[in-house]
Amino acid sequence: MTDDLIVREAFDADQRAQLEPWFTNTDLPVFGLVNLPETVKGAMFARYSRYQGTLRQMFLDEFAQDMDARAASIPGDVEGDRAAALYERIFLGYGDDSVAQLGGAHVAMEWVSNVLTKVLQRGRLAAYLEQSTRYIAYDAPMQGVVVGGNAAPGYRYYRGSDLGPAYEETMDFLFSTYSQSLPKVQEWVAGEYPAGPDEDASAHARAVKAKSLDLMRGLLPASSLSHMGMFASGQAYESLLLHLFASPLPEAHRYGEMLLGELQKIIPSFVQRIERPDRGGRWIDYLKSLKDNSSEWADKLGIGEPQSDTETGPYVRLLSHEGDERRLATALLFEAGTSSESDTAAAVANLDHAQLSALLSDLVGERENRRHRPGRGYESLSYRFEIVSDYGAFRDLQRHRMLTCQWQSLSPHLGAEVPEELDAAGVGDAFRTALEASRAEYERLSAAGLHDQAPYALSLAYRLRYILDLNAREAMQLIELRSGREGHPSYRAVAHAMWDQINAVTPAVAGAMIHVDREMEPRLERLMSEIRNERRATAAE
Repeated sequence: MTDDLIVREAFDADQRAQLEPWFTNTDLPVFGLVNLPETVKGAMFARYSRYQGTLRQMFLDEFAQDMDARAASIPGDVEGDRAAALYERIFLGYGDDSVAQLGGAHVAMEWVSNVLTKVLQRGRLAAYLEQSTRYIAYDAPMQGVVVGGNAAPGYRYYRGSDLGPAYEETMDFLFSTYSQSLPKVQEWVAGEYPAGPDEDASAHARAVKAKSLDLMRGLLPASSLSHMGMFASGQAYESLLLHLFASPLPEAHRYGEMLLGELQKIIPSFVQRIERPDRGGRWIDYLKSLKDNSSEWADKLGIGEPQSDTETGPYVRLLSHEGDERRLATALLFEAGTSSESDTAAAVANLDHAQLSALLSDLVGERENRRHRPGRGYESLSYRFEIVSDYGAFRDLQRHRMLTCQWQSLSPHLGAEVPEELDAAGVGDAFRTALEASRAEYERLSAAGLHDQAPYALSLAYRLRYILDLNAREAMQLIELRSGREGHPSYRAVAHAMWDQINAVTPAVAGAMIHVDREMEPRLERLMSEIRNERRATAAE
């Protein structure tokens, strides 16, 4: 760095020695905080707004002595006294929730059901990575684990003592059918899509496996266990814990208790309010009351129980949309001008169709790939879709953070998806038999009063009704990503239908989505991606 105009702090040798363990550099005005507990980082940033000096100087003045003393007396201690006191005063005393956004934690949550993953992933302000049924086969029993203190060589599904032996029998049948069918499907896929003369054999084999797992994943029940990594701020974790404790699912309560215990080891000050009856307790009661009130009103209005004729095929419906191309042009131009939005809109209104098209084309620009997206003006248009798709497709679409997703409870009343390829592979009848067993177990659990836990029994092939409400910029990101040739056919179909309906009302927006893959011919969806991965690995070696 040679720019003499950069402002630098002048620390003496002793100060540098104090700073070096905690900061990536002691010279430049851009630096990272390292080795510090999350609570200390958050407390320092919270203090930033009222401290006249720099962050490193603040650390020397107010935190270094405390950190050195704590490190010497209690190695590995999670937070200093000053940091904890600052959080007590600001966060708890004054309710400044923004302070809770200034620190976070990485947490792994393993052996969680697909039902629980939807509770864990409902928050927007967090990052998640979940084990995928597209790459992991569920055809073998768990090894080296215990359930309830006993060795459990059984299949990977959620167990609950209140669900009864019939539930476990049904789950074992589903997984057994999956295990017996998968090799037949792989053999059929390999024969249907043989490797070309110039294709890499290992990449082709992985693509065959991925397609086979895609075809069979609908048989897996929502009780299937997965592993998930999460990174979030203290504020996001607090919200998640409140929803876990307000959930009617025993699994959610157990994982909420474990998560709270681990966060108390990492960022204890961020989650202090959870166990306080006057704070977290009242908040949890409020969330429970909302669920109860919603259910009561649904029953009063006659929309709480499925009707006898509700079973239907999948669909995508554009319920409503806001904005048109002229509103889009106005929003895209706003930041470039100095006029009010109304004056900008008046100027745009004078454009003829050709001029408007040229303007929108220029303000989208040359999009070399799907990651090149136009500006925030695209957020001025919005679309609200109602979708019925299999639960597997919903799981992938629900993960998008920058939209509003609302979904109903998983049930068998909207029917299930059975890929036609399974009939060609000779396992279609076995697949349908397993789906019926799944449906019957759902009905048994529901009749026994276990309405909230009954979805555990249902296979991912069963359909779900949900809402996606999103702006045009997020629609571009979702549709181009989920229409990609590597994607699962079920959510690719949803992405295509969304594009068609956006094109019908705002063709300029749809036209800007130039990276939508419209092909739906049967193919090895993951082949090109696997070939690229193989080339990267070879190049790295």
